[in-house]
Amino acid sequence: MATKHEQIIRYIDSLSVGEKISVRRIAKEMKVSEGTAYRAIKEAENKGFVSTIERVGTIRIEQKKKENIEKLTYAEVVNVIDGHVLGGKAGLHKTLNKFVIGAMKLDAMMRYTGAGNLLIVGNRINAHRYALEAGAAVLVTGGFDTEPAIIELADKLELPIISTSYDTFTVAAMINRAIYDQLIKKEVVLVEDILTPLEKTVCLSPQEKLERWYEKNFETGHGRFPVVDEQMKIHGILTSKDAAGYDRHVLIEKVMTKNPITVVGKTSVASAAQMMVWEGIEVLPVVDERQKLIGMISRQDVLKALQMIQKQPQVGEKLDDIVTGGFKELDVDHSSVYQYEVTPQMTNHLGTLSYGVFTTILTEAANRFLRSHKKGDLVIESMTIYFLKPVQMESVIEIKPNILEAGRKFGKMDIEVFHQGTLVSKAMMMVQLMERS
Repeated sequence: MATKHEQIIRYIDSLSVGEKISVRRIAKEMKVSEGTAYRAIKEAENKGFVSTIERVGTIRIEQKKKENIEKLTYAEVVNVIDGHVLGGKAGLHKTLNKFVIGAMKLDAMMRYTGAGNLLIVGNRINAHRYALEAGAAVLVTGGFDTEPAIIELADKLELPIISTSYDTFTVAAMINRAIYDQLIKKEVVLVEDILTPLEKTVCLSPQEKLERWYEKNFETGHGRFPVVDEQMKIHGILTSKDAAGYDRHVLIEKVMTKNPITVVGKTSVASAAQMMVWEGIEVLPVVDERQKLIGMISRQDVLKALQMIQKQPQVGEKLDDIVTGGFKELDVDHSSVYQYEVTPQMTNHLGTLSYGVFTTILTEAANRFLRSHKKGDLVIESMTIYFLKPVQMESVIEIKPNILEAGRKFGKMDIEVFHQGTLVSKAMMMVQLMERS
């Protein structure tokens, strides 16, 4: 039987898109405490089918598909530009396809304005009306208002009309920035994107006998299974190492590894990979905020995802992308040397290479060097940097990594940095290696 919490989530999910939700209303409808209702609404918000909008309240929205993550809803636009909703609140959940800057004559403006658009314009009342009639929402800039008849039309058509104190071109830049940030988020693969879901996960109970592990091990060929109770709360992990040497009639709870490391669905795959390497584990249970199991990920899943990420086209540059984009590889005496030009953006207030940027450059050089030697990717355990001479902007430096020790899982590296043949920095790096499958 579903818990009250799960019943509330299902009830919220069944509401019509655009419907307003409140803690008091949910508590009354579902006959639960306001605290229980509040927690359920917050979970619904995390799942993406409820949104809380300043000065509007909490409303049921349509869940955005991952492939549309680069598009914004009108509700998100309100938050981005710190706007005020004048009318058409029922349409805030809708997604805009493009925005049009109304800096032209009315006839020309309407040729570019259609359904699903957002017209950004000042206090041009006729433009407000024509845009709404064409199926577009309206963003009124400069802190201007609109007429009551326009607000009434917006409510009738369920198309938002929003006001902001910013000017037209500032607003356009802010929306562009928000879309750009969404594009970067699109590149980040999360654990929830690659996990083996609960319905395909073989689970064991703490009260079952160890014999059950042998049965499942024979059926599936796997040796690691999560141990959960009747409410699917995670209690442990049972592996072949745990089972070795015990009688098959002993209870699983006596031999399992208790309090296993877990991750939530919103954890990035890169973070999960680092955790697995750091802790030396092969599988991770994926749980929700109540520690209920929702699936599993394996080291193989993570490595496949990381390889897939590297093959994806670039859609938005992060700071690390900008820093690492300047590498050139040279072949000097049959050894890899990396050349890098220091741009003004990479310097500190003294005009010399920033410590943070320099650390990123060294890490990227080490990673490239190890990949070229088929050692896989690295996770840094410790790094000591010795600055011998400052590196000025527009300097071209050469980075020479060298492997001192390399085992199956651990490595030790020495990195030297030269400018015009002079040694300017040295680094000693201890790393853990992620082997490629």
